[in-house]
Amino acid sequence: MASKMGGATVRIDRERLWSLLNEFGGIGGTAKGGVRRLAFTEEDRRARDRFRAHCEAAGMTVRVDGIGNMFARRAGSDAGLPAVMMGSHLDSQPSGGRFDGALGVLAGLEVVRALNDAGVVTRAPIELVNWSDEEGSRFGHTLLGSGVWSGVFDLSEAEGFADTDGVTVGEALERIGYRGGEAPPANDYGAYFELHIEQGPILERGGVQIGAVTGAQAQIWYDMTLTGQDSHAGTTPPAARRDALVGAARIVDLVDRLMRARGEDGRGTVGHLTVEPNSRNTVPGLVKLTIEFRHPSTEEIARIADEFSSEAHRLAEAAGLRAELAELYRIPARKFDPACVDIVRACSGRLGYSQQDMVSGAGHDAVYVSARVPTAMIFTPCDGGLSHNEAESISPDQAEAGCQVLLEAVVARANQQAA
Repeated sequence: MASKMGGATVRIDRERLWSLLNEFGGIGGTAKGGVRRLAFTEEDRRARDRFRAHCEAAGMTVRVDGIGNMFARRAGSDAGLPAVMMGSHLDSQPSGGRFDGALGVLAGLEVVRALNDAGVVTRAPIELVNWSDEEGSRFGHTLLGSGVWSGVFDLSEAEGFADTDGVTVGEALERIGYRGGEAPPANDYGAYFELHIEQGPILERGGVQIGAVTGAQAQIWYDMTLTGQDSHAGTTPPAARRDALVGAARIVDLVDRLMRARGEDGRGTVGHLTVEPNSRNTVPGLVKLTIEFRHPSTEEIARIADEFSSEAHRLAEAAGLRAELAELYRIPARKFDPACVDIVRACSGRLGYSQQDMVSGAGHDAVYVSARVPTAMIFTPCDGGLSHNEAESISPDQAEAGCQVLLEAVVARANQQAA
């Protein structure tokens, strides 16, 4: 499917896009067909270098800001107009899939290549962005690059975040050579569109090709430490035990109960535990765990937070443990820009794709960007709704459909910008 702009037929090249996705899937590729491309690692550097080279070959100017976000600009006919952004991220989960994030970045590159092939120049500039450390799997703070750019995190604070080996964000950026300069201001941009796999089963189950994302649900993230007492597994009777892992198990159950009490809208996850001393014949004296809750309602997240904090402390005290609970951040439910969402709907319809409105269950860079720039997201289905997994998969047809809608939406917005 294609669109006509200024007399030229602009069609994305499906094979070229799929080849690009496979090319980047090999950078940090795993034996099971996924990727391991953690933020600011050697694999991330290689992907960034390749991305920069492709952008420059396509005639774009690339700049990097202080947190490593990469901005690649294609000039428009009126340099005074605010640019239209598109993009996502190239970093991955420790055992991630090839399409989470990368689809949005590489489809954006294909949009530029297709426009170049057709000789189409938009009124406003177009800018493709690779946001740094969207996943948060290395330094513990998701949406880091877009968070710094949008003012959620202070740059100096973010540079001090450390991984489990004690390497800070600032040090890691220096090592890979992507600690850049001043970030471009928000008023440089008139809109932002992000293409992403759905990471859930809704579109696939409904046989729908495109999701027009109207917003994202609220989230709250915690780190928790439970301190009891290491003791001998064979000689410590029940009354004398201060077992941190037992306390953690009760809190994991609490998270699950609070989630299920909200029906199908509830989300609650304990994704990581560290147990010390981690010996089979020692009662664990220390457990660290991560907790997150999500819900479409900001008010419901606040209620969950109150319930969780009081009940978690009660459970810890009953187990004879000291509990430290740190709230990392709380993200309110976000509504995307109605006009940008309308563009996604209209473009999907014009191209003949089936489409439905939906709220994103996952956090994306678009959530933070939307606080500063009119934003919309485009979802494409993924097999079985599976993501954050090496088996994550989409078809060439799905990639093509999402990319073609992205092209139409970006060009429509870029050509309607008012000075």
